[in-house]
Amino acid sequence: MAKQVDNGQEEQQQNPQNPLLTPYKLGKFQLSHRIVLAPLTRQRSYGNVPQPHAVLYYSQRTSKGGLLISEAAGVSNTAQGYPMTPGIWTKEQVEAWKPIVDAVHAKGGVFFCQIGHVGRVSNYSYQPNGQAPISSTDKGLTPLYRANGIGYVEHTPPRRLTTDELPGIVNDFRAALNAIEAGFDGVEIHGAHGYLIDQFLKDQVNDSTDEYGGSLENRCRFALEIVEAVSNAIGADRVGIRLSPFAGYMESGDSNPEALGLYMAEALNKYGILYCHMVNPRMKTLGENCEVPHSLLPMRKAFRGTFMAAGGYDREDGIKALAENRADLVVYGRLFLANPDLPKRFELNAPLNKYNRETFYIPDPVLGYTDYPFLEATE
Repeated sequence: MAKQVDNGQEEQQQNPQNPLLTPYKLGKFQLSHRIVLAPLTRQRSYGNVPQPHAVLYYSQRTSKGGLLISEAAGVSNTAQGYPMTPGIWTKEQVEAWKPIVDAVHAKGGVFFCQIGHVGRVSNYSYQPNGQAPISSTDKGLTPLYRANGIGYVEHTPPRRLTTDELPGIVNDFRAALNAIEAGFDGVEIHGAHGYLIDQFLKDQVNDSTDEYGGSLENRCRFALEIVEAVSNAIGADRVGIRLSPFAGYMESGDSNPEALGLYMAEALNKYGILYCHMVNPRMKTLGENCEVPHSLLPMRKAFRGTFMAAGGYDREDGIKALAENRADLVVYGRLFLANPDLPKRFELNAPLNKYNRETFYIPDPVLGYTDYPFLEATE
């Protein structure tokens, strides 16, 4: 531990203004800076299989000793709810991830696979045999405009999982083993943004009356069982989780997000997982910051592993979050998408490319994906 502090102090002298560029020891991984690529759904995995163009996308955003988190990969054939998102449950998917992971490792990056299940954020067209999506509730979601503005998304009313089905769903998250087989350094469990785990955590969605619903402890049970199963499968030192207690995406708010976030942060300590990745309270709505009185600080203080913060950070915010010890690592999404060399730009305080929201979720293998210019190209 002392070594990490020494490294940090030495680096601080080289970068007196920028703690984002100081090294950090993330368990067994030595990071050279604290700027993390966020998991970003890109909808370019044709047939739910990662594609060769992802090799370029991820390797462009890799720096030696930098941490990347992959787009969410579904853990089973019931886990999908969007077109062209990748999975990690079949042999074909595992094989397709291998060259992508190899490309990141070739440039010295550390790569975690986000694994998830959308739950009720789906419809019968994505489900095996056209069945209803599964959830903690049978309440459906209001139809909503697609993020890219093209047409409505209709969500099929979900089917509430029974208590005796839940061990099977927990077991699906052992697809973490497939991620390790594909070469990933670890996995991040997607427990945020209104998807299946979040549907159990939040009291505005979870209306179960069994031991997985009602009290805070009951609502957190499913998430913690998944953490335990994944940790047992691949080792807790390779496991992180993403949580968004304050966010209300997909109609998944909670009446007491502070209590939920704090309970989870404390409960996770029991499993000794590597990191907890939380979304800033100000990210209430997709893509818009709003100032709010809430803070991640109580969760940061309660959790004993590495604490990552995400949600609308720019360079100055990130520097401030680290300087004030509100996070160990700062996670960047849209800025990292539009600036494949973001750590370099932050180091030089260089101007940033603007991201184009219109091309976030189109299936094009280049446009809005691998065509954002590097610094040298713009000079």
